[in-house]
Amino acid sequence: MPYLEFEKMPIEESKMGYQSATERLPADLVREIQKYVDGEYLYIPSRKRKSWGSKSGAREFFAKRDLEICREYQKGVPIEALSDKYSLSLKGIERILTSQRKRGV
Repeated sequence: MPYLEFEKMPIEESKMGYQSATERLPADLVREIQKYVDGEYLYIPSRKRKSWGSKSGAREFFAKRDLEICREYQKGVPIEALSDKYSLSLKGIERILTSQRKRGV
């Protein structure tokens, strides 16, 4: 069976691609960084980064769920029932209730 030769495909820019610091940064800045990190990889976070869950809606989902758990508990629903309903451990329900109390709910 003959070997197939694949064309070289252009590399798409990824959100977390590696770039040469010497090509992107001023030489004096590279020398300063080298005092701390010499020849190792260094992650530089984006200034535009959003907080966890804000893009997917998870933050709002869990905030709403936690508020519902707290309100149900205040109405007398036992922790065990909340644990079953929300598929969380007893400890998880207790943590949610404690954090909601700290927030004044």
